Formats: sequence, structure tokens, C-alpha cells
Amino acid sequence: MTTPAWTPDSWKSKLDAQAIVYDDPAALEEACARLRELPPLVTSWEIERLKSLLAEAQQGKRFMVQGGDCAETLADCRSSVIANKLKILLQMSLVMVHEGKRPVIRVGRFAGQYAKPRSKALESREGVVRPSYFGDMVNRADFTDSGRRPDPENMIAAYSHAAMTLNFIRSLSAGGFADVHHPEYWELSFFRGATVGDSLREEYERTTAQLAEALRFMEALGEITIEELTRVDFYTSHEGLNLHYESAQTRQVPRREGCYDLTTHFPWIGERTRALDGAHVEFFKGVSNPIGIKLGPTATYDQALELIDVLNPKNEPGKLALITRMGATKVGDVLPALVDAIKRAGRLVLWVCDPMHGNTQAAPSGLKTRDFDDIVREVELTFDVHDACGTFLGGVHFEMTGEDVTECIGGAAGITVDDLDKNYASACDPRLNYRQTLEMGFRIAKRLGAHARARK
Repeated sequence: MTTPAWTPDSWKSKLDAQAIVYDDPAALEEACARLRELPPLVTSWEIERLKSLLAEAQQGKRFMVQGGDCAETLADCRSSVIANKLKILLQMSLVMVHEGKRPVIRVGRFAGQYAKPRSKALESREGVVRPSYFGDMVNRADFTDSGRRPDPENMIAAYSHAAMTLNFIRSLSAGGFADVHHPEYWELSFFRGATVGDSLREEYERTTAQLAEALRFMEALGEITIEELTRVDFYTSHEGLNLHYESAQTRQVPRREGCYDLTTHFPWIGERTRALDGAHVEFFKGVSNPIGIKLGPTATYDQALELIDVLNPKNEPGKLALITRMGATKVGDVLPALVDAIKRAGRLVLWVCDPMHGNTQAAPSGLKTRDFDDIVREVELTFDVHDACGTFLGGVHFEMTGEDVTECIGGAAGITVDDLDKNYASACDPRLNYRQTLEMGFRIAKRLGAHARARK
């Protein structure tokens, strides 16, 4: 029996574990037709550039920092919010460059993270049942009939807001916003306030001063690697959940083979949608983008190897990232066998740690939260596993924000469960706030620094 040829729409013949039920098929097709005609959000050469950088991260020559909102909202498409996301991503990566002595790849969970998977398709409140909130690309968070109705026009709105976000990011980058010679440009409005803390602020200022001095020294010597070390590019990522949206922007481009998903540089497949015979694996096996796969504690090495072979049959460097999200209590038991099996099989993958999703807990108030100490512990244990296996942890994946929110407990910020309702702003899952993110950056940077010294 001949296997049907892959097309951007062949996923429709497979089971979609997170399928959105639209009540107007004609409106859905009209929205998809409009998306197919709109210009791409990213370009194939940007995607190929990222793939080459990820291939170097697989070899331990670079480190990827991937972070941003759990779920973007259309209302947050504002210059101040976008700039703050970039600032904290830059600050976090800068301390890693300084300590780790290797270039950092900056990948934002933005300009497309408008769809979210849900454990249940329906939500019940006081006897009223409506569709769950699947992100602003699908419906709205307000619990009303109109708000929770999946509307295909939301995909057009998401595309427009993603385009505006990308335009602003590229304009900032071209205008010198990301110049590592001037990290003082990246300070957030509350950086010098009491919420940041003297020790963290002083450590960051000391790091930036040392880096600026090192850059001046290297430039005076005519060091040719300085441009590579200080080059700042931003790449976008989001979970490729709504396949109507993804496939409508997937196309062939001139002078390149294959098809590219041009909604983002780096899409990923979630823990709930990585079924080998499912719609999401069927779709993403045919695109030329680098792909991430989320792997939770139930993932076996047989499942992982099968996914790798389907999504990267040519064992292409930089093509595939395995984003592990085990939880601090399980990572030490589960991850070693997984890493060892894939290493012995000779598969080329980028190992990335997502220490957020396996450490979610419910506070007494019912709000979801995460403990900073659990997040740090999972990162540290993941480093330990890769050290023991002789492999590289090539990146981290965080849900974080440049805002001064109170969603995750612990860390030097001293947030407790009693503080959560002071500024809990996430549309879905809890994020590290600005101070927690910067503190996390220093913790990871020190580990990268130890690796750099060991290599010498």
C-alpha cells in the first residue's frame, strides 16, 4: 500500500488531539484562504540561519535561551510590554555570554503564542458549560457565550498582532536597542526600585561593566570573534497548536526545496499533541523549520526515537530539539535513560530544559503557581544528567515576563502563596517575574561558566 504524499493539508486525515470545533465551516475556509494570501511573517533564510545556530548549540558551541509568555494576548500587543520582554531576554542572555564565554541564541515565545492546549475541551462554572479558553487565536478568556465561541476571524487578528509585534522587534534591533555595548538601554522602569533588590542589581551592574570593559579590550586588539560573540538576533517561537493557522502560512519559497511554516522560525509540538499517528506530527514532519518536541516524564526512549526518525529522517543537524519537562522530583529518574539511548542511537538533537511545566502546583487559593526552588532544581539536575552522559544541555525554555508580576513563589523576590493575588496577570500559567528571571539567568550562567573553565 502506497503512503499518501505529504501536503500542508494532509494532517486533516489524522486525529487532532486538540481540535477546535468551529461552527461555521465556510467562515473557517474563508479565513484560511485569506491567510494563504497574506505575506509571510518570517523568511526561509532566517529559518535556515537559526537552524545552523542550533546545530552549533548541539555541539556545545552556543546556548539557546527561549522565553516569553505562557499565552500572549492581543491586548498585550503594546510597545512597553514588547520592549520589556526583549529587555529581560537580553539581560538574561547577557550574563550567560559573560560567564559562559559562548554566543547565546535568543528565541522569544512571542509573535504567535496565541493558542494554548487544554486538558478539557469544555469548562463548567456554576452549572454553565462552555468551551475552554484556547488562547486569543481561538476564543476569549471571558466566560460568556460570545467570548468562548471559537471564531476563525481570531486567526486573522492573531496574524495581524504577530506582524505588528515582529515589526516593532525588528525596528528596535535595527535601531541599536540590542547593542551589547550599551546594556544600560535595557533597564526596565522598575530596575532601580526596591522590588529588584540591591544584591541582584549590583551583581548585574558589575557583570555589564566587566563585559563592556572586555569588549573594549577585544576590539582594541582587533579580535575578529567579537562580532560573532556580540551579534544579537531575535527569533520567534510558538507551539504549533492550531493547524489551520500553521498550514495556511506554509508554502514553498523560490530557490529552496521543501515547504516552510512561515508563521514562526521555531515551532514546537506539545506534550499533548506528540502522538506519532496524530495530526501535529503529520503536519510538522513535512516542514523545513527546526522543530521542538516537548517530552514529559511519561515519555519513553522508544517513543522519542520514533518521533526523531519521523520528524528528522535524514538526521539533519539543527533540525530537532527535545525539550524535556520532567519535574524536579522525576528528572533524575527518567532523563538519564532517555539521553543515553538517544546518544547511543547516534541521533543529532538539541537538548533543552523546560523546568516550568513539570513543576506546576495549586495554591490553597486555587491559583496555579510554581516554586522558584523547584525550577532551579530541575535545571541543575538536568545539567548533572548531561554531564554524566557526556552530552550537552544546549538550551533552556522558560515562561517569563518583563513585568513585576506575582505568579511564581520563592526566589530572592520572596513571593509567598499569600502574595499571588497582588499582581497575578497571566492568562493561563504562572510566569517568572523580572527579578526571578534575572536571578535564574545568574544561576544558569554560573553553571555555564564552570563548563567554560573545565573546557580550558
